Amino acid sequence: MPELPEVEALAGYLRQRAVGRRVDRLEIAAISALKTYEPAPTEVAGRAVVDASRHGKFLDVLFEGGLHLVVHLARAGWLHYREAFPATTPLRPGKGPIAVRVRLDDGSGFDLTEAGTQKKLAAYLVTDLAAVPGVAKLGPDALAADLPTFTERLRSRRGQVKGVLTDQSVLSGVGNAYSDEILHAAKLSPFAITDRLTDAQLATLHAATRQVLGDAVERSLGQRAAELKGEKRSGLKVHARTGLPCPVCGDTVREVSFADSSLQYCPTCQTGGKPLADRRLSRLVR
Repeated sequence: MPELPEVEALAGYLRQRAVGRRVDRLEIAAISALKTYEPAPTEVAGRAVVDASRHGKFLDVLFEGGLHLVVHLARAGWLHYREAFPATTPLRPGKGPIAVRVRLDDGSGFDLTEAGTQKKLAAYLVTDLAAVPGVAKLGPDALAADLPTFTERLRSRRGQVKGVLTDQSVLSGVGNAYSDEILHAAKLSPFAITDRLTDAQLATLHAATRQVLGDAVERSLGQRAAELKGEKRSGLKVHARTGLPCPVCGDTVREVSFADSSLQYCPTCQTGGKPLADRRLSRLVR
């Protein structure tokens, strides 16, 4: 799933390439992806792209006149920028992975696509960002939150720190991959309970959050959209590296699986050398 660094980089790429161009037309190929019915997609035609920004993991493309196309890419969504489209014929709804296409006046534009069968990409065309339910509920940006804000937000929700870090109403922008990386950098178990964390541990976690996300944003900015996934993978130390050596201590990276997700961690760095048990089978080691 695209998280804060990748969405920030996609917004940056659109600022460089699309801002100033006028929209030829906005096409909706996956009807289920468009979550709003007013304004109509036809109202985007002729408007200039004014800006592109990010709210947590939401991408926001701002058009002339205050109209926003806000997109959550979900688990398998992505943005593909095209210097030229192969044909000018309209998209056929329900055909292929393309959910939304934005054609610009110079012949270029971008597709919002979603792979797989679980179609959860969501697009909202709004004049008020508060009309997007996910944006309205976002907590402070994880990269921008200072230590007092970070501490207050983490302590506001009792739970396993992995789950609290990825709760977008607590802090916005962090997902499964970067939460694994942040907790590894902070040397914390993913199942540590937030209200048991000391001030020193929270300060370390805050510093790790800023470092991991900041480094990922720095690596990602300037990359083409097609290169971002590879750049993300190249910077990961534990996430999606089950069975490989931890680059910090050399121990084997372990995994805990859940019904529809998994997490990765290093026992030596994070849990005192003790492997975590699967909660479905036994009590977790904290």
